[in-house]
Amino acid sequence: MIVRITPSSAAGRVKAPPSKSMAHRLLICGALSSKSVISGVAFSDDIKATLYCLDALGAKISVENDTVTIGGININDTPKSQTMSAGESGSTLRFLIPLCLLFGSPFTINGTARLFERSLSVYEEICKNQGITFIQSKTSVSLCGKLGAGKYIIRGDISSQFISGLMFVLPLLSGDSIIEITNGIESSSYLNLTIKALADFGVRIIRYDERTFYIKGGQTFKNRTLKVEGDYSNAAFFEAFNLIGGNVAVSNLLKTSAQGDRVYKQMMSEIENGSPVLDISDCPDLAPVLITVAALKNGAKFVGTHRLKIKESDRGAAMAEELLKFGAKVQVKENEIIVKRCELHAPTVPLSSHNDHRIAMALSVICSVYGGEIYGAQAVSKSFPDYFARLNSLGIKTEVVNFNEA
Repeated sequence: MIVRITPSSAAGRVKAPPSKSMAHRLLICGALSSKSVISGVAFSDDIKATLYCLDALGAKISVENDTVTIGGININDTPKSQTMSAGESGSTLRFLIPLCLLFGSPFTINGTARLFERSLSVYEEICKNQGITFIQSKTSVSLCGKLGAGKYIIRGDISSQFISGLMFVLPLLSGDSIIEITNGIESSSYLNLTIKALADFGVRIIRYDERTFYIKGGQTFKNRTLKVEGDYSNAAFFEAFNLIGGNVAVSNLLKTSAQGDRVYKQMMSEIENGSPVLDISDCPDLAPVLITVAALKNGAKFVGTHRLKIKESDRGAAMAEELLKFGAKVQVKENEIIVKRCELHAPTVPLSSHNDHRIAMALSVICSVYGGEIYGAQAVSKSFPDYFARLNSLGIKTEVVNFNEA
């Protein structure tokens, strides 16, 4: 899909979409209860993938509007379906692998080639140590075995999703467990989201210190009725329009949220007022929009960026390539990205989303100033299917000019 954006300003009120990060977590917890009700769910591609996999694992699921009634996964019953697809969702894949290892039966999780370029080394090492079959191909992983309780020493510098994945299942095992994190923690705020979701369902994780977690075995997930909170990472795109002459009020954001991406306002303010050095290791999903704002404003230096290579695209390189079409100068290094302040202009060639939802949304911000055509704009369906419709409602002139073009 190609979306053409002509220069225009955003104004009005917009409701932040439900948090994809929290929706994944609440749906998994709900599936492990006997019956829970989760409202405020946005059915993006990633959330659909998680629901598909939970259904394959035996969850009973019904959907009415934005509400999901879910529950009934029984670790004592082998699911009928033992093949499932995670699509392109890293959260789905990394959260569901430990769930598959509750049953001791063979499972295969399929996905895109890009998804399986993202490391699963932490789980591979755990499976090797416990005698569990772990066979990975370019588009799937096959598993057979059952996780045991005990001490898990895990690298934290690859992704916090491995730790979250274990936190969902270790409370269900008969013995107690300890997770000890080595090599630092990437995106540690996401662990707070997982612990919060588990606590909402009556499951307790005790944090001894920054790197050590105690998980008592034999816990049960209580039935709950909960609503998914608003998403700070997607709200940041709307906030960016306010730095370029817009007047957008964003609602549906929980002030006490544990989302690490809530720092976007502070970081955008620093970019507007100078050329700061910003550490985004705990909020990597903000990188595309912050890089765009830096190009439009005073420049910035971003550190803690090495994980951007393993997202839906190589986000640092993708943003450098696309912003160059506007005349921006973006230098990508191993663990830092430098955006220079310089004169920008309208692009003379089409823009590419690199099949990455956050790249597409970030490009919409700069296109509202200079205009442009975004190829592969359908990538927004991964997390925010109605994003461009929301922009239209705020006065940004968007036009779908081709539905078939990737």
